[in-house]
Amino acid sequence: MVVEDDENLRLALTVELGGAGLRVDQADDLAAAHAVLSEVEPDCVVFDRTLPDGDAIGYVHRRRQAGWAVPVLFLTARDSLADRVAGFEHGGDDYLVKPFAMAELTARVLALCRRVGAGRPSVLRHDDLEVDCARQQVRRAGVLLSLTAKEFAVLEYLIARPEQAVSRTELIEHCWDTSTDPMSNVVDAVVRRLRVKLRGPELIHTVRGHGYRLAGPVA
Repeated sequence: MVVEDDENLRLALTVELGGAGLRVDQADDLAAAHAVLSEVEPDCVVFDRTLPDGDAIGYVHRRRQAGWAVPVLFLTARDSLADRVAGFEHGGDDYLVKPFAMAELTARVLALCRRVGAGRPSVLRHDDLEVDCARQQVRRAGVLLSLTAKEFAVLEYLIARPEQAVSRTELIEHCWDTSTDPMSNVVDAVVRRLRVKLRGPELIHTVRGHGYRLAGPVA
C-alpha cells in the first residue's frame, strides 16, 4: 500500500511497484489509509511522513502499540539523523529520504514483503508446475515460461491454494488495485492467457458461477 498526498508521486510509485508484480492500494491521507487498512492487511505499507492530517509516524506508533505487525517504509524529505531515528523508534522498518531512485525503493519494498512470506516455501509445486516466488519464475515440466507480472500474481495466488475454488472477486482483491471494477472481465482475460502459456494438460479449471481452481489434469 502507498500512502502519499502528492498525486503524481503516488501514481508513479503505484506504476513502479505494479510493474514489479505487486498489487498496490493507494491513499492520500491517514484517514483514507486507516479505512483501507481496516479492511485489508497488505504485505508492506509505504508512508509519506508528512500527510495533510498528520505525521504518519504517530499513526504507525499507535498501531504498533495495538499489535499491528505490517512492515512499514517511511518515505520523507526529512533527512536528519534525529528524524531517521524517530522513524525507527515509532515502528518503521525502513526509511528512505526524498529524492530517491525508484529502483531502490522497489528493492526495499520487495525485501519487506519477503518478510511476510518467510514462513511459506519460496517454491510452490503442483503436478508438473513449479512457481518460484522469490525469483518470480514459472516452469511447466521443467520448461521456463514467460509470464507478465499480472499473470504471475494470479498463478501464484492459485497455486498457494491448490484444489480450492477461488472467486473472481478474491483474485481482483489480491492481484489488482482497489480501482479495478469487480464486474470487469480482467480475471478471465488473464486466465485465458495463462492457459495458453501453461499448455496442456489443463491445470486451471473453471468453477461455474464462482471463479477458478488449480487442480490436477482431468483424466
